[in-house]
Amino acid sequence: MITTDTSSASILHLLHRAGQCADELFAANMGGSALTPRQYEVLKAVSTSEEPSQTLLVELTGIDRSTLADIVRRLVERGLLARSRTRRDARMYAVNLTDNGRAVLKSAEPTVKATNERLLAGLTTSEREAVINALSRIIAAASSQ
Repeated sequence: MITTDTSSASILHLLHRAGQCADELFAANMGGSALTPRQYEVLKAVSTSEEPSQTLLVELTGIDRSTLADIVRRLVERGLLARSRTRRDARMYAVNLTDNGRAVLKSAEPTVKATNERLLAGLTTSEREAVINALSRIIAAASSQ
């Protein structure tokens, strides 16, 4: 087990390493589908919104605009998302899940759950809640600046 002297720990480095570990674990659990955690989050955000624009997806996922545009493009190319003009404004595009996108999202859900469980396995229930609350507060504070 790796121990960290919290008095000299760099939160920036620890968050980066935790993200790397999560990405690697997710990729190992996903197997051959080549779906990344961010692609999963985009598919999930699309599934919970009616005709979401890429601007709305940026707000829902926290992924920057250019990265999100690239993710959407790749998901469209893979046939997981379809892009169409919105009913409200013919100048805007919205994205929707394809049948294949819905199937991939559904098949990824057990992997996401297993990955979350593995990442939090060393923590008690109260520690899990504390970590999730702390990360949420860090994100909120950093996003408001």
